[in-house]
Amino acid sequence: QVQLVESGGGSVQAGGSLRLSCAASGRVRLSDYAMGWFRQAPGKEREFVAALGWSGRSTYSPDSVKGRFTISRDNAKNTVYLEMNTLKPEDTAVYYCAADYLGRGTTEDYAYEYWGQGTQVTVSS
Repeated sequence: QVQLVESGGGSVQAGGSLRLSCAASGRVRLSDYAMGWFRQAPGKEREFVAALGWSGRSTYSPDSVKGRFTISRDNAKNTVYLEMNTLKPEDTAVYYCAADYLGRGTTEDYAYEYWGQGTQVTVSS
């Protein structure tokens, strides 16, 4: 069983930065998993943000975050990060991390077996 706990959310003004963390615990070696970040804004469906395949290849949602967000992992700490820069009000959402065993880092949420509880990010104009 894999437990994922996100942290690092908060409130920030437009143009600011935040770094989200997703710590994995349980009988897990994070390097064996593709890790994804998704977000859900009020009244909207959950959407893909970024993913990092177990092989290290990263994928980003091109229209919304590419060039501003960076996904990375620290296998020694069993933690995945999402560095978010130049934040915009439309980035406001609950951000979730997810894990997919030996996955390639797909954009499809149904591929991920484990999910965190989410962390709120609020960007004011």
